[in-house]
Amino acid sequence: MGSGQHIDILQIVGGASPMVQFVLLLLLFFSLTSWAIILIKFYYIRRAFRQSDFFMEVFWESKDLSIAYKEASLLQGSPLARLFIVGYSELKKIGHVNTLKALENGQPMAERFSGIDTVKRSLHRAINSEVTQMTQMIPFLATTGNTAPFIGLFGTVWGIMESFRGIGLTGSASLAVVAPGISEALVATAAGLAVAIPSVIAFNYFTQKIRLTDSDMQSFAADFLNIIESDILPAKGRK
Repeated sequence: MGSGQHIDILQIVGGASPMVQFVLLLLLFFSLTSWAIILIKFYYIRRAFRQSDFFMEVFWESKDLSIAYKEASLLQGSPLARLFIVGYSELKKIGHVNTLKALENGQPMAERFSGIDTVKRSLHRAINSEVTQMTQMIPFLATTGNTAPFIGLFGTVWGIMESFRGIGLTGSASLAVVAPGISEALVATAAGLAVAIPSVIAFNYFTQKIRLTDSDMQSFAADFLNIIESDILPAKGRK
């Protein structure tokens, strides 16, 4: 019975007008592209959360930033690990990895605080870059969710127009004349909804996950800067 219904749908699509077929092909394009994005982003975000959780455990258990850096280098799928790599690399550039040694060598305190500002800016840019990377292709899901129902509705309207045109040409309003156009219209409407619903659900899901990741990165950046400043401020009092 299910097989017969499937064949009927194919027959309806095959017998539809060129405009309705074009609408269905357009919806097929949106559907395939949306599902490709959904699968890619789901794998990307799942790996990001899993590796970020692991990195946070390693980071807070590490007694040396260099150890955390080695572990972060192995977690290429974690936004938090990549954020730490940016901050740690900037620290190495400005000589803040070993704070007390730098102070003993007579480095001016003003230069050290300007260096912290540099780290802050680097972390801020890294967070924006990570969020931008995570949101890539996501807007297409919103576009699909917003436009697919209207594209299907256009096919519906066109199918109804063809039905009335058939009535006008034959002069008969029998079910045999009206049914084909109505069937085309219903298929287009159903296709539009079938494409839009998963896209909207996926868009909301990914948007929420990206917000959580953004919040985690903001919190980690603040904690990381606090760790740096906690080494500098006491040293300033001893100078």
